[in-house]
Amino acid sequence: MMISTRGRYALRVMADLAEHGTDGYIPMKAIASRQEISLKYLEKILPVLAKNGLIEGIHGKGGGYKLTRLPNEYPVGEILRLTEGDLSPVACLAHSAEPCPNVANCRTRPMWDKLNTLISDYLDSITIADLM
Repeated sequence: MMISTRGRYALRVMADLAEHGTDGYIPMKAIASRQEISLKYLEKILPVLAKNGLIEGIHGKGGGYKLTRLPNEYPVGEILRLTEGDLSPVACLAHSAEPCPNVANCRTRPMWDKLNTLISDYLDSITIADLM
């Protein structure tokens, strides 16, 4: 599993919005400047977060983005699953994977299952508030 730039930037954006939450709606340009992320890249990330209810945005003068929940209510795992898709360490554990015909005889499956659980549990134990 390798977390892409999209996932890493989404976490930075969420932490930025949390840190500046008392400022009302935060313009995309301000986030881009503080986080040193191009506006073009943010234009791909922010709508995904908004569409899935993690943030809300308004257009026009005074517009921008803000969190829809408190920072401690956003597990990092939720954000990464949204931006990255499946976080499984091997393809056979992915949610979209076809059942493996060798699962009953696979000597490595228990190891991968445990690693998958460790990754998920760890990422779900950290919140945006922890990153602030």
